Amino acid sequence: MVNIIEQLINGLRTGSIYALIALGYSMVYGIAKMINFAHGDIIMVGAYALYVFVVLLHLPVIVAVLFTIGLCALLGMIIERIAYKPLRTAPPLAVLITAIGISFFLQNASLLIFTANPIPFKSIVNVETVFIGKVSIAGITIVTLLVTFVCMIILTLFINKTKAGSAMRAVSEDKGAAQLMGINVNRTISMTFAIGSALAAIAGILYLSQYQSLKPTMGALPGIKAFVAAVLGGIGSVPGAMLGGILLGIIESISKAFISSELSDAIVFGVLILVLLLKPSGLLGKKRIEKV
Repeated sequence: MVNIIEQLINGLRTGSIYALIALGYSMVYGIAKMINFAHGDIIMVGAYALYVFVVLLHLPVIVAVLFTIGLCALLGMIIERIAYKPLRTAPPLAVLITAIGISFFLQNASLLIFTANPIPFKSIVNVETVFIGKVSIAGITIVTLLVTFVCMIILTLFINKTKAGSAMRAVSEDKGAAQLMGINVNRTISMTFAIGSALAAIAGILYLSQYQSLKPTMGALPGIKAFVAAVLGGIGSVPGAMLGGILLGIIESISKAFISSELSDAIVFGVLILVLLLKPSGLLGKKRIEKV
């Protein structure tokens, strides 16, 4: 029983990271109707940026974290402006090829700068393990859950209570009508990429603090799993991304503990296939009727 509870807690930790990344996928798709498959590599950029700020430049941890989030948000805006803005009316295949190209560019740039050798990194999270009876909860787990919960609350309030959030919801519903109402569609989409990339940076920081090793491909698999989480919850739905990430993390953790660590990834992607077959819109997604 204790083992099951600990695996569930581990699943919540991993799922929280997937949820933060999946939020970026869902926001970009919900507003720009694009899938940014290079989104996972923002995790890697955030992890290396934190390493540079903390280890090489010796900045205070809080300052380094803020700089990392800001850098990734700026990178997201640059990628949107240079690569995705010209492709808003392009076929999905062109968007996919562009995303793959951006992903390879970011990975190879980090490979040239930092080499392929894994770089050890001491976690910036120094919270003691908490024991509740016989159940142990690692400090990184507590911090990850708290950070994810706070980010979700702030994002929800931002979308529902601010003028910029109202603009995002309007653009998501109808870009043409939003533009006629005076909303700057370009700025709104750019802001969406910035927020999604900032959340990916936070996920990268938490991921690095958990596994304590950097390499150029570290964001690839979490990025793909986060996409699965976004589809599971309902791509385009912010609560769905959160739910999908948590569920996927729990499924992965339980699979590793009680089935096979080698088959856990296959089980995760099997979930994607099952969802696409049974409920393509996801758990909280809505079917949309396109007007022609």
